[in-house]
Amino acid sequence: MTQQTTALLAPFRLSALDLPNRLVMAPLTRNRAAADGTPTPLMATYYAQRASAGLIIAEASTPNAAGQTYPNITAIHRPAHVAGWRRVTGAVREAGGRMFLQLQHGGRVGHPATSGLTPLAPSPVPLPETIVTPQGHRPAVVPREMTAEDIRTTIADFARAARNALDAGFEGVEVHSANGHLLHQFLARNTNLRTDGYGGTIARRIRFTAEVTEAVAAEIGAERVGLRVSPGNTVNGIAEGETEELYPALAERLRGLGLAYLHLVHADPDTPVFRSVRAGWPGVLVGNPVLREMTPQGVLAASGALLEAGTDLIALGRPFLANPDLVERLRRGAPLNPLRERYFMYVGGAAGYTDYPALDAQRTGASSDSIVALDGERVC
Repeated sequence: MTQQTTALLAPFRLSALDLPNRLVMAPLTRNRAAADGTPTPLMATYYAQRASAGLIIAEASTPNAAGQTYPNITAIHRPAHVAGWRRVTGAVREAGGRMFLQLQHGGRVGHPATSGLTPLAPSPVPLPETIVTPQGHRPAVVPREMTAEDIRTTIADFARAARNALDAGFEGVEVHSANGHLLHQFLARNTNLRTDGYGGTIARRIRFTAEVTEAVAAEIGAERVGLRVSPGNTVNGIAEGETEELYPALAERLRGLGLAYLHLVHADPDTPVFRSVRAGWPGVLVGNPVLREMTPQGVLAASGALLEAGTDLIALGRPFLANPDLVERLRRGAPLNPLRERYFMYVGGAAGYTDYPALDAQRTGASSDSIVALDGERVC
């Protein structure tokens, strides 16, 4: 093994968890839940296949009905959701794995055709693009500006969802304040036009994310809570403003809480915001690298650069999606399965989800290339 591989596959202690390696499976929305948000048996298979990751962060789950983004995403606010997730965590634990659950509220990234409710947001600024609903792409609607009571209720819903996650067998939760969803909308100048205590200055714009995180930590213990942020990310029409000041301020507010980790999306060790967050964050830092190529060499190079810059754990999404045995492939330097974009989201079913072959299966059966060919014929 190379030095990079040895470092990546070394054990790591995360709060009370002993991780067998530093690889984290990043949360990936795959739209394989039931229409009401209940995880399905197919999802248990999917996650159990990837249990060799040091830690799995399960896909975004909504803490209430108003937070639903797209069709067939998971939730964690009803007994059926807890029972469905319990089947998933049981399968992963039996396979030797460990799981956190990401908690996400979509904010303006939602639609009444999907949730039955008008989306809530910091301000009545609509998503500047269409959104997928059960009836296909629809124009976004103007969200309702959250009242002070809405804010209090939503914070409480996050805390209750965290308790539900522990009841469902998760070791902890990740609060999602990234990728243009509700908490990120409070951080960004173009989506947060408020003039009260939750808008305007940086200290006020970080307040909602901080209060959600603090409430979740108070409910289940800070050592069971991570926070995910995506500095400078413009997805879902976000324009933060003052990015290089915003995230160090958020890290400073939360640094004494004792969180399990802070998770940076598209972490770039050469940027000022990465360096300032790393310098000011006293705890575990999880980095999600930008991959130039999805090969063992590409994964190791990007991961190695982050580890050298002081990142503690490496979160990978698409490499785990296409390679259930990614850890073993990296250990051996074996080729990675090509990603089949056609089956990433919205299509449901096992294709491009649980049928990616492991190394041993490729030696005795169909290769991933032959599966691509079959998929192509079926799609045509």
